[in-house]
Amino acid sequence: MALPGFGQFLNGHLFKGTVFIILEILVNILINFNLAILHSFTGEIQKAIDVTNYQWLMFYPCLYMFAMWDAYRNADGEVNNFSYIPFVFGALFITIGLIYSTSLKVFRVIIGPVFLPMLSLVPGLLLGFIIYKFIIFYKNQRNFSGDLLE
Repeated sequence: MALPGFGQFLNGHLFKGTVFIILEILVNILINFNLAILHSFTGEIQKAIDVTNYQWLMFYPCLYMFAMWDAYRNADGEVNNFSYIPFVFGALFITIGLIYSTSLKVFRVIIGPVFLPMLSLVPGLLLGFIIYKFIIFYKNQRNFSGDLLE
C-alpha cells in the first residue's frame, strides 16, 4: 500500500524519506505487523492478537500520521498553523481503537488489532477536519472583523 517515506521521496526529501522508511521497517518488524495483518485477513483474530507486540504498535499510528502530514505539508498542501489537526486526531483515534481492540470482547473476537484501529481513523479524521474548519472559519471571521475596525 503506502509506506511512510514515499511521500518524502516524491517531494525530493530523500534523507527524510529514507529515515521514515527505515523507521517503518524497524517498527513493522518489532510489531510483527505483517503476520498480524495476515492473521486478521484470514479471520484468525486470536492469532493476530497473540503475535502482536502492542508496545511497539502504539508507536506506529504517530509515525504513520506524522509522515503523512510532513509529506502533505511539503507538497504545497494547504499550509497554515493548523494543518496538522486532522492528522493528530487521526493518530489519536487509531491509538484509541488499538487500545479497545483487545479489551472489549466484541471487538476482540470480530475485528482485532488491525481492523478496529483502521476503522477508527475515519471518525478521527472527520472530527479533526471539523475542528480544523471551525478554527479556520473563526480565525477568518476574527481577521475580517478586525479589518473593518481599522
